[in-house]
Amino acid sequence: MDASQRRLAKELAQLATEPPVGVKVDDQSTASNLRVWNVQMEGAPGTLYDGEKFTLQFRFDDQYPFSSPEVVFVGDEKSIPVHPHIYSNGHICLSILTDDWTPALSVQSVCLSILSMLSSCKEKKRPPDNSKILLLI
Repeated sequence: MDASQRRLAKELAQLATEPPVGVKVDDQSTASNLRVWNVQMEGAPGTLYDGEKFTLQFRFDDQYPFSSPEVVFVGDEKSIPVHPHIYSNGHICLSILTDDWTPALSVQSVCLSILSMLSSCKEKKRPPDNSKILLLI
């Protein structure tokens, strides 16, 4: 097991035993491949997403934690949250997933950031360039 896989195993154990409220890792997704995780997320009480259930997929390359994971919401368009920073294809516009990533961050911190992003949302709408992005893919 290389250093990246050891870090992933440690983070997986932590997320399984001390998950943020509304977050649960899908054990079946990690059983066969430690580099692809599905994480269930539920909208926080009292928010626009109260009780709504979503699935995030994390993909880790060999350079993790020195490179950020690829994180997207998965499922059909109805199961992807409508949010100004989430495209209808599941892609998330969040700085810690790109330029602001550091090895000090973790899956748990990404989940907390996404929960916070959802919880602070005031209006359910797609990003203004949603239709253009979908044409590029």
